[in-house]
Amino acid sequence: MSTATARSAPSARAKRPPGPRPGRPAAALAEADLRGRILDVAEALFAKHGFDGVTTRAIAQAAAATTGMIHYYFTTKQALFDAVFARRADVVNAERLAALSAYERDAGDAVTVEGAIAAFLRPVLAKLAAGDDGWRNYLILIAQAAHNHEWGGAVMTRAFDPVVERLIALIRRALPHAQDADLYWAYYSLSGALMLALAQTDRIDRLSNGVCRAMDVAALEPRMIAFAAAGFKRVCAAPTQPA
Repeated sequence: MSTATARSAPSARAKRPPGPRPGRPAAALAEADLRGRILDVAEALFAKHGFDGVTTRAIAQAAAATTGMIHYYFTTKQALFDAVFARRADVVNAERLAALSAYERDAGDAVTVEGAIAAFLRPVLAKLAAGDDGWRNYLILIAQAAHNHEWGGAVMTRAFDPVVERLIALIRRALPHAQDADLYWAYYSLSGALMLALAQTDRIDRLSNGVCRAMDVAALEPRMIAFAAAGFKRVCAAPTQPA
């Protein structure tokens, strides 16, 4: 072996990804499984402890991986969080867009604020009601991102703005004289109510002494739809008067 070849071998080994070697089906499957396991574990830990309360070392340990593997697949903790966020956003966005389009098609010229809001909310609330741990963790992450001052706005914009704009466009059909500012302020209030529900705290349980339960989605859904629809109609009924 030449001196040049001998010197290049360690460098090639050093650049090899820390995960399974490519080129073999079994290795590719193992690599996909590892990446998915890291995402699942990160999702659960972020939901429980928040973004700042979790280290890549803790995620690696819980996922039976190494920090090198996490950095190879995701480069940074923020990029890992973004990947966790985007993975399920694609699913729920597709379901919401399909529900909004189906409602608009079926309603024709009889689109209502209640119907539009119901189509927007139900795919998300169905995930909450189903009891799947992965989805519940993810919904908690949405609530966390919505209230994060530093990076939450950017994450929510990338993930959900197209669906929100679709909802507002549909409500505009039901309220053709509404001003844009009123529509967006009304949505802002709807979003706040939804984020509180997705956070899955027991605040309403304690406040009502058990009369209401945060996880009683069947009771929550019609009330949230009615409350939000009434808010849209009232806010959009006339130009906002200065205080």
